Amino acid sequence: MFCSRCGTSLADGATFCTKCGAPIGSLAAPAAVNAPAAAPLAAYPQAGAMMPPAGAVPMVMVPAVPYAGFWLRFVAYLLDVIIVGIVAVPIVLVLAVATGASAALSSMSNDNPQQALAAAGFVIFLCSLFIILLGGLWLYYALLESSSWQGTVGKKAVGLIVTDLDGRRVTFGRATARFFSRLITGLVPLFIGYILAGITAKKQALHDMIAGTLVLRKT
Repeated sequence: MFCSRCGTSLADGATFCTKCGAPIGSLAAPAAVNAPAAAPLAAYPQAGAMMPPAGAVPMVMVPAVPYAGFWLRFVAYLLDVIIVGIVAVPIVLVLAVATGASAALSSMSNDNPQQALAAAGFVIFLCSLFIILLGGLWLYYALLESSSWQGTVGKKAVGLIVTDLDGRRVTFGRATARFFSRLITGLVPLFIGYILAGITAKKQALHDMIAGTLVLRKT
């Protein structure tokens, strides 16, 4: 063993250098301390990244939720209106013939003595039309939004899905609540109930807030 300061040969077991007096303990390499090894950071740092300070918790990047904005939802709505209209027009014509609505209108315009009967027939037509259209729209939206599609034909065409607040597929009951909540949304002046879908944090329209639903872009 040699003194690392002056190079003098030292006897085994010496505690200091006989030539320069340096303590052997200060010259020897310190013994390794048995300490638990820190858990390595997997794949960190990336190339070109800076090493975080000792004890710092690595930052976890949370992906942004792909909420659907107002205009994308509006396009889906227009597509649904076109599809529903194509189906509804033949139903209206058949119903008008079945209830005698066209004949009732002619009688009402010609001062027919049976005008009261004609008016009653026209009222029956309007009530029947309202019930059939409302029921058809309800089933169209509720069944499709609670199905594996998670959306109407218009939403599927533009890549949108309807979920609950946890991102899960909605039940038929929740989809029903969402549909009838639209009636409340439609009562708000200036379409503000719908415009909320473009300005709220989760892009929810008023009926989404009421029913506890989200409209997301399918990823």
